[in-house]
Amino acid sequence: MSKATRATKALEQEGIAFTVHAYDYDPDADHIGLQAAAALGEPPARVLKTLMTLVDGRPACVIVPSDREVSMKKLAAALGGKSAQMMKPAEAERATGYKVGGISPFGQMRKVPAVIEAAALEHDQVYMNGGQRGLQLRLNPRDAQAALGAVAAPIVA
Repeated sequence: MSKATRATKALEQEGIAFTVHAYDYDPDADHIGLQAAAALGEPPARVLKTLMTLVDGRPACVIVPSDREVSMKKLAAALGGKSAQMMKPAEAERATGYKVGGISPFGQMRKVPAVIEAAALEHDQVYMNGGQRGLQLRLNPRDAQAALGAVAAPIVA
C-alpha cells in the first residue's frame, strides 16, 4: 500500500501536520468507519467518515464521526440549501477520483463545499480517510477544517 496519495500530497502542500496509519480494511464490513475505528483501537467519535452528498443537486463533502448518521435537513441548512441526499457510490467515485471505502475529503478531483460535524472539533486529534482503503490520516480537526474551507455545524441526527 502506498502511503503517498492525493490526500497526503494535498495536506503537505497546505503545510498541515498529519501521521499516516494503515489498518486491515474489511470490504465486507457493514459500517466501514466503525470497522476502521475498531481496527485502529480508537473510539468511533474520533474516526471520521467522509460522505459525498448532493445539496440542492450540487455535490458536497460531509465529515462526521463514524458512529453517527447525517441529518439531511441539518446538512442542507448548513449549506444554505433546501434538500440533501446521499450521492450514489458510482457518482461519488467519479466526483472524487477515489474508491468507496477510500474517499478522502482531501485531494478530491474538484473542490466542493464541505461540512464537518461541529462536535468533531472538540477533539485534539481525529482520523480521516487518507485516500485509499485501509489508510487513515491522524490530524487536528481544526487544521482539516481550514484545509477544506469547511463549514462547522451540528449535522448529525
